[in-house]
Amino acid sequence: MTIATQPLAKAWDRLHTLIPVFPIRTSQQYERAIETLNDLLDIVGDDEKHPLYDLVDTLGTLIHAYEESQYPQTDISGIDVLKYLMGEHHVTVSDLPEVGDEEYLTDLLAGKQQLTVEDIKALSRRFQVSTATFV
Repeated sequence: MTIATQPLAKAWDRLHTLIPVFPIRTSQQYERAIETLNDLLDIVGDDEKHPLYDLVDTLGTLIHAYEESQYPQTDISGIDVLKYLMGEHHVTVSDLPEVGDEEYLTDLLAGKQQLTVEDIKALSRRFQVSTATFV
């Protein structure tokens, strides 16, 4: 099979002017890709039979690849999450009796104790987040 490269190149250039379907290398390209994906999602939703669904999937894959390269995931402990949530909600150790007494919570926050399953359940109820948030 021989590929007609000239018509293909013209079609590819035209596609690029319409939608960012190429590896994302800059923050401007990333922002444009996010805007385009949001617009497409408004139209396509989660309808896998929609003619543009594969485009949504492809654009999502390109965005994910950029995010992975620019914003690598760091390991965050359940204790780190707890500290963050306590700060965001203006909660002190005395405000969490459902987890334990102040001494236990102070040790927990200092890393001298580990979160137990019961702690995680109580914290997820308290902050209304999934238990997976602390795992």
